[in-house]
Amino acid sequence: MAAPDQYQPHASRDDAAEARYHRRAFLVMMALFIAAPFVVYPVFVMKALCFALFACAFNLLLGFGGLLSFGHAMFLGMAGYVAAHAAKVWGLPPELAILAGTAASTVLGVVVGLLAIRRQGIYFAMITLALAQMVFFFCLQAPFTGGEDGIQSVPRGRFLGFLDLSNTMVLYYVVLAIFTAGFLLIYRIIHSPFGQVLKAIRENEPRAISLGYRTEQYKLAAFVLSAGLAGLAGATKAIVFQLASLTDVHWSMSGEVVLMTLLGGMGTIVGPVVGAFAIITMENYLAELGSWFTITQGAIFVVCVLAFRRGIIGELEAWLRKRRGG
Repeated sequence: MAAPDQYQPHASRDDAAEARYHRRAFLVMMALFIAAPFVVYPVFVMKALCFALFACAFNLLLGFGGLLSFGHAMFLGMAGYVAAHAAKVWGLPPELAILAGTAASTVLGVVVGLLAIRRQGIYFAMITLALAQMVFFFCLQAPFTGGEDGIQSVPRGRFLGFLDLSNTMVLYYVVLAIFTAGFLLIYRIIHSPFGQVLKAIRENEPRAISLGYRTEQYKLAAFVLSAGLAGLAGATKAIVFQLASLTDVHWSMSGEVVLMTLLGGMGTIVGPVVGAFAIITMENYLAELGSWFTITQGAIFVVCVLAFRRGIIGELEAWLRKRRGG
């Protein structure tokens, strides 16, 4: 009985140190984001913030739930289409259009989750990919999506009735507020009892079942939450860029969010944000290379995977833990 008591103080110190690290990382991140539009082109940062929220939503599913989806772009793209249609055709204000897109992706997440969650591993991934392709062709053929042209000239309107989103700085801080709300929600989910059970399922699902947890229900809930948050990112992106197109629902976007998560650090809190900013930065500044862009990007990914096997933030956290242990 003495052994557990000896290790409890050490465990509590580790938890306290991790909490301090997360608080400091969050404060540094927010300080950078608040100052960013005065240094960097705000539209570029807004695009990166939308994809960062998308990557965080995907990380909730993969990094903490252990479920690899190859079809997460369907939630990003479908929410974008619904939000754009709601704002342009129905005349809804931007906040309601974003909520409509998020609700649509959440409902789609329930339907897809009920079909896919019964399988594991590569079978789960392939089912999500197949369903995502069905959604892609639906968006290509549906009359309200505009086909290959998409939905263009989406009005931004006034957020909450008084924030004029035609002002770039106002729009930026609204997007930052949406990202922050989504990020903090994911953080709360991860550190809740639900999140702890989700991690246990990821590590050893048979043991979690033996303890009496209904693992399929937990995985379905994680899938739906991830889909809804991915939809929030897609709906916000459609309002920001006044466009909903097939690009966001294409299968390549599902692969891109996997790369964002792995590059930044799967299973970390800040990692997907760093990965999203890294990839969006590469796409922005290496686009002038033309056909060499894909080769250059691939080479950078190979180097990063070899040098940072846990991802950029994953390696940093491992170094900090080693330093504390030393």
